[in-house]
Amino acid sequence: MATSVINRLRSSSTTKSLSSLLHGIRSYAKVATGTDILSAASNVSLQKARSWDEGVESKFSTTPVKDIFKDKKVVIFGLPGAYTGVCSSKHVPPYKDNIDKFKAKGIDSVICVAVNDPYTVNAWADKIQAKDAIEFYGDFDASFHKSLELTTDLSAGLLGIRSERWSAYVVDGKVKALNVEESPSDVKVSGAETILGQI
Repeated sequence: MATSVINRLRSSSTTKSLSSLLHGIRSYAKVATGTDILSAASNVSLQKARSWDEGVESKFSTTPVKDIFKDKKVVIFGLPGAYTGVCSSKHVPPYKDNIDKFKAKGIDSVICVAVNDPYTVNAWADKIQAKDAIEFYGDFDASFHKSLELTTDLSAGLLGIRSERWSAYVVDGKVKALNVEESPSDVKVSGAETILGQI
């Protein structure tokens, strides 16, 4: 049934119509407002940004998702990758610049997560001078984003499977607000100002 619908669309409609249909399907992904991340990603851990030496010293420890969200008010945003243009220049800086506003609203932590190893994320966070304001985590195998169905294939840009560009306001693991960009090159709904208005 789905195949015949898509075949009809290919033969009778524009690519834009097909894209619109697929965006409609995408809106039914696992994560949505009301989702309990603690259940959806129950067996998932993230890797706190750190140097290689810090990784060795910690015996390459990871942080279970429950330790990040349980009994906390968290703003989290995901992005395709460290050192990429839009992520470095447009997505992270407004979160850093508005950290006092987030704290004033009772947010325990503002978290940035990317599909990278924690060492790359750490070096990038140092480079953009954001580590004092934002907690950075690597999702080296995309398991966190896969569990929430927030991955996108950026192989055309030689990046492979990466995170969608998104943001969420999460209270005790429950998603209170969620914003996912239509394109990973956009920062239209996942920026700091939008999520500040949703808290």
